[in-house]
Amino acid sequence: MRSWRWSVSRIMRLFLRWFRLCPRRGHRKRSRVRDLWNYGMVVLKSLYYNVQTNSDTVLDCMFEPIYWLVDNMTRWFGVVFVCLVMALTSSVVVIVYLCVLPIIFSSYPVYWILWHLCYGHWNLLMVVFHYYKATTTQPGFPPQEKTDIPTVTICKKCIVPKPARTHHCSICNRCILKMDHHCPWLNNCVGHFNHRYFFSFCLFMTMGCVYCSISAKDMFLDAYNAIESSYQTPPPAFTHQERMVHKSLVYLWVLTSSVAVALGALTLWHAILITRGETSVERHINRKERRRLKLRGKLFRNPYHHGRINNWRIFFGVEKGSDWLWRVLLPSTHPPLGDGLTWDCPAYKSSTTAI
Repeated sequence: MRSWRWSVSRIMRLFLRWFRLCPRRGHRKRSRVRDLWNYGMVVLKSLYYNVQTNSDTVLDCMFEPIYWLVDNMTRWFGVVFVCLVMALTSSVVVIVYLCVLPIIFSSYPVYWILWHLCYGHWNLLMVVFHYYKATTTQPGFPPQEKTDIPTVTICKKCIVPKPARTHHCSICNRCILKMDHHCPWLNNCVGHFNHRYFFSFCLFMTMGCVYCSISAKDMFLDAYNAIESSYQTPPPAFTHQERMVHKSLVYLWVLTSSVAVALGALTLWHAILITRGETSVERHINRKERRRLKLRGKLFRNPYHHGRINNWRIFFGVEKGSDWLWRVLLPSTHPPLGDGLTWDCPAYKSSTTAI
């Protein structure tokens, strides 16, 4: 009886002959190994190869499990981050009402008291309003059915046409109009309809943190010195309530100063992008396009750049002078200019390819 190894070898040989890849009898053993290797490579390539395959596609396939893990973690941690923002903001507000305002009322003149009351509550109102609107407002989605709206490409994930400035969010698993980025602190995408709310929240939160940091500086120094003096012998006779106030003031100043630096840098970065008429996604795309055209001796121009002042007018939805007060410095739910599907480009840049 022939062994099972001989049977497997015979079946493999017949299979290879059927594909005309098996060498004839009498060829050397090295030739068989080489042909088997070549056949294996053909089978392997046939499983994934197509005309669109390149190194980027291969890397995307290799990192797809990592992308999936990051996307799902970001989606679930978004709820935690939103709760963290509300908890930290609430803690600052409580400390200001319980610790800072009593000191202001007892030691500041009347005009400074009125200033702190008016500015502080206005800033708090703007922060709460814009954060609520940024988290609850949909960023905007392109239509899923066939329409006459001009498109620039097809989304390879949604398999639907994408209008200009539209990009796919892997976390939301949808295409977003004028997508800037997915913000885990909002647990929402930043797009055409809530971009203004997101930037205004960052701006007013930075202003509020700077305001708290400057206003509570002297209180922080006194509280810090009081905490340091508690390590002396004998320690000062502070009550439990006084020690809690000292620690709260230190916590308030450290938190607001840290957030002011970090969030201030982010706000400045987005302000630069708005001045240029770009989003975070478009900044990377335009940089690559700028380099590509520079090698050809050409100059790239952003088709959505209407001038620095006009970019800000379009972003905030300002149509007349009084809108700077009613739509920017006060809470406003007015929609942005345009529908996010079509975009007006300056005449002298009409020949520029839309990104």
